[in-house]
Amino acid sequence: MKEQVRGTIEMTAAMTILGTIGWFVVMADRPAMDVVFWRCFFGALSLLVICATMGLLRGLLNVRMLGWAALGGVAIVTNWYMLFQSYSMASISVSTAVYNTQPFMLVLFGAAFFGEKLTINKFAWLGIAFAGLLLIISGKPQGGLGGSDYAGGILMALGAAFFWATAAIITKKLKGTPPHLIALVQVCVGIVMLAPFADFENLPITAISWGSLITVGVVHTGIMYVLMYGAVQKLPTHLQGSLSFIYPVVAIIVDLIAFGYRPDTAQIIGAIAILIAAAGMNLGWQIIRPRTQRNVAP
Repeated sequence: MKEQVRGTIEMTAAMTILGTIGWFVVMADRPAMDVVFWRCFFGALSLLVICATMGLLRGLLNVRMLGWAALGGVAIVTNWYMLFQSYSMASISVSTAVYNTQPFMLVLFGAAFFGEKLTINKFAWLGIAFAGLLLIISGKPQGGLGGSDYAGGILMALGAAFFWATAAIITKKLKGTPPHLIALVQVCVGIVMLAPFADFENLPITAISWGSLITVGVVHTGIMYVLMYGAVQKLPTHLQGSLSFIYPVVAIIVDLIAFGYRPDTAQIIGAIAILIAAAGMNLGWQIIRPRTQRNVAP
């Protein structure tokens, strides 16, 4: 029981940290490409220390592991770029809500590539999430820092969810590999990927900008990974799923308080629909109960 309590505290802390990432991305005041590069750079430094301290660098690196982790790194770094880009185009709240369609992407991938069965309840939750997405698209954003390209921001958030699901599928190939080590390889791939596009001639000049970039790399990547994966080892799946919804709730609160974003009624209903549908999918809630067969006496 003590282990589960500790896992709950770790997962709550991890999701709360993750929910604030949008604020630090905006405060960094850098293009999304630069933010992701520095996230990878500072994240790699922190994860290297963590992996070395845990003794994960000895005997666990091999060509197969590096290949799959690198491929997953391409997907996860693309996911980060698209999500960060969507913040300035739509808003942190809307982007986070749309981004939480990722469980449905994963379900569709499972059905397409692994022959996993799509049940009537999964279809029902998928339909509710899609209706929520339509409501968000039809909404009219007010206030906040987003809104430069509302529709484009939604597409970016959907793309981020797609690449997150892609990374999750690839990571299944690395079962048994310490997740901290996978994350280290992924951010190192991100450094190599993005270095040619990072703007080194116009580096940040303020302490706030550098502090935000370092925080996104060390806290939202290194420390958050340690907390989240530590919690995953201690908690049952249903509790992991329920606690993961702290992330979008915190993100929406941050957007409301820090940036004054005021969603309209359609957006609020749409976001709630997506979050409830994602919770229902993750936690196995049943909208339609299957019929039970009656035993007929011979």
